[in-house]
Amino acid sequence: MRHRLTAAALAALTATAGLTLAGPASAQAAPAGRTFHVDCAASPDGADGSRRHPWTTLAEAGAHTYGPGDRLLFKRGATCTGTLAPTGAGSARAPFTIADYGTGPARARLDGAGAHDTVLLADTQYVHLRNLEITNADNPGSERNGVRLRLTDYGVARGFVISGLYIHDVRGGDHKTLAGSSALHIAVEGTAKASWYDGLDIGHNRIEDVDREGIYFKSTFSKRDLVGQQQDPNVYPGEWTPSTGVRIHHNTLKSLAGDGMKLDTTSGARVDHNRVDGFQLRSPSANAGIWTFNTDDTTVEYNEVSGGGNTHDGMSFDADGASRNTVFQYNHSHDNEGGFLLICPYSGAKTIGTVARYNVSSDDGARLIQNCWGPILGTQIYNNTFRNTKRIPGHLVQDDAGSPATTQHELSVRNNVFVSEGAGGYAFKNPTPGLSFDHNAFYGIDMTRPNPGGITADPELRDDFRLGAGSPALAAGAVIADNGGKDYFGDRLKPGAPNIGAYAGRGIR
Repeated sequence: MRHRLTAAALAALTATAGLTLAGPASAQAAPAGRTFHVDCAASPDGADGSRRHPWTTLAEAGAHTYGPGDRLLFKRGATCTGTLAPTGAGSARAPFTIADYGTGPARARLDGAGAHDTVLLADTQYVHLRNLEITNADNPGSERNGVRLRLTDYGVARGFVISGLYIHDVRGGDHKTLAGSSALHIAVEGTAKASWYDGLDIGHNRIEDVDREGIYFKSTFSKRDLVGQQQDPNVYPGEWTPSTGVRIHHNTLKSLAGDGMKLDTTSGARVDHNRVDGFQLRSPSANAGIWTFNTDDTTVEYNEVSGGGNTHDGMSFDADGASRNTVFQYNHSHDNEGGFLLICPYSGAKTIGTVARYNVSSDDGARLIQNCWGPILGTQIYNNTFRNTKRIPGHLVQDDAGSPATTQHELSVRNNVFVSEGAGGYAFKNPTPGLSFDHNAFYGIDMTRPNPGGITADPELRDDFRLGAGSPALAAGAVIADNGGKDYFGDRLKPGAPNIGAYAGRGIR
């Protein structure tokens, strides 16, 4: 007769024998890793990376090779100078973490002191970088970065989280290259092996006082027909290999010399819940708040962008050359000298399938919409609300040179509310033949182009961008398929004719 041991009896037996069972739970356990400490204000005597005897320089921290589950921690309240360039990598189950320790009120601070990078994460993956203060102000005007991620002929790098950083006073020059200058610079280099990021989460960071870029992507593996001659094929020769799984969210960016964020060579990126306040402030070049170049399927939503400093671009949003299927939705744009939206192919490139819907714009400047030269195809601008009280744009649409969008309705403007509470403005400059309007509300503006289904009566736009109960814009718009399903305020879109503008609910009494 065979006897079965109960689970409790088996556990007791193995414990008595000093055995362990490698069951499913233990098989999935992540490597524990080791913890290393850095306190650059401590005595260097006996420094071994322990909490009692921490390393005291970034060179010591960079001399060690890290593995899965390891943690490199910097003492709060202490400042380390130079470049942190660790080697090694984490794993999917056990990332390598760089963060802070201690209970001091001040952050752990890393100061590049004029070095090219304060933090360089090169040819690695599964790294979490958190909760540090990072600056790099010395020797202003040279090429430099706060944090740089770099791959060189590496292949795919996965599992990055960049969160809770305070990056400020990165005083580089007017550089917009593979190497810098940015608060957070994400670069793919090399020509021998296609490389890209898969899984890059950039969230809850504060970026302030940076020359030139806030968050910037660039890749040498970016060549495709859609980009045309807009970049030198000798410098960017690799076939288009986009980074995937990119999300940029809940970041605050202030006082930027150039761009707020530029995405380049990505597919399926999401940019959401960010605040950009003050960009294009100190650069002689063209810059925008949030923009895409050579990307597919980017969603830019729930962001607030303001303070574009001049009209050399200076818009909140830009779908630039080789941007395909970029969606700008549920954003608030205001007080930008340049305006609201730029669509800019240039130099043989194309923009395809750009959508701007259910956004609100207030007191944006020189023009609300600008088209650069080049094919602008399948672009839809609908159900947005534009209101100008302090600043009246010179142009509703500014077309640089008559974009060759020869098919009718390649650039359609539908169901939008335009309200001007001042005199003049909202003219057209060289409007492209493919530009069409319908079902828009123009109030306080002399509309000089056909606008079938549109209204000119007061839409009764409230201060919060909702419509009053008697608004003629209620249920007066054209039905648009694949409209995103909700309005700027989160109200569900119902079947039938929509409201004109960014508000889909009932009129407010």
